[in-house]
Amino acid sequence: MMKTMDIKPILAIITMHKDKVNAGGAPLFITENKEELQTVAFKLEKILDAMAHDLENGTMIIVKH
Repeated sequence: MMKTMDIKPILAIITMHKDKVNAGGAPLFITENKEELQTVAFKLEKILDAMAHDLENGTMIIVKH
């Protein structure tokens, strides 16, 4: 029997490109450069006890696993 994939909730979106992101209900954090993007993402990762994932397009997401 095939197991269905569990959908993990996106807890936050961090981006340098606010015009390209529709948060869809997740909190959206806008940063000015890559260093700030990574700093905010990794702090949220620890605070929310979740995982940061770099989409490699100037956007990172925080996902609860």
